[in-house]
Amino acid sequence: MKNLVDTIIRLGHVDRRYIFVIIAVVVMLPLFFPLNLPIRATESTRVVYESLENLEPNSKVLLSFEYGPSTKPEIHPMAVGVLRHLFRNGHKVYVTCLWPDGQFMALEALQDIAEDEFHMNYGTDYVLLGFRPGNEAVVKGIVSDIRKMYTVDAHGTLIDEIPMMNGIQNINDFDFLFTASAGYPGTVEWVQYAADPTGVPMSTGTTSIQVNEVMPYVQSGQINGILAGMPGAAEYEKLIDRPGIGTSGMDAQSVAHLVIVLFIIFGNISFFLERQRSKKY
Repeated sequence: MKNLVDTIIRLGHVDRRYIFVIIAVVVMLPLFFPLNLPIRATESTRVVYESLENLEPNSKVLLSFEYGPSTKPEIHPMAVGVLRHLFRNGHKVYVTCLWPDGQFMALEALQDIAEDEFHMNYGTDYVLLGFRPGNEAVVKGIVSDIRKMYTVDAHGTLIDEIPMMNGIQNINDFDFLFTASAGYPGTVEWVQYAADPTGVPMSTGTTSIQVNEVMPYVQSGQINGILAGMPGAAEYEKLIDRPGIGTSGMDAQSVAHLVIVLFIIFGNISFFLERQRSKKY
């Protein structure tokens, strides 16, 4: 018994660098070898899924990218999941970007999903309108006259030369709006200046820290559900039956949290045993 107590106390003083290495390993392994831990979709995620699933065939969906590399782990999996869902159901996708970095995120997602996975045709199945400076002014421009805001797409092609843009004048020509948002400008601006005044239905995906800011719009019915951070992305992947980086990311996060809790418990046991020993002497 004494040897066991001595071992626990010694381990309680282990160099913190070993702890960092262990945490790094348990985070990395599920990313390469997913554990497929059980995931149960929340109601808000299910509402997003059903809103997109119930769209009429060949619907026109405006998808806006408002995030960058720093929030990519949370937002990108849900953007990819939504693209996959829309293309699988045969909808037309129009991509805008309120953030400069959003255009790079959109290009990557479209390359992976539209081109490599579904082999969609640019200009007839999807179009990347790209980034325009102006924050909420861009949203207002799309609401009133998208052709004044976008005369060319992200590749420099004239809007009038893109078949998908025939008959598209403003926000009312779209059947649905989805925003992948990490902050300002983003979800709130789309609600205030686009969806709410015009009645165009919308859903959103945000970082976990943004959920409290956006949730009142969800509860009031102004937004049809919300994908809340990486858990929301993983839940959406579950609903479309296509596990991805969101699912493996949640595996890594869950295992890392478990290991951290175990370290905390073990550290407290070690501290308690050491204090008891010191009282005896």
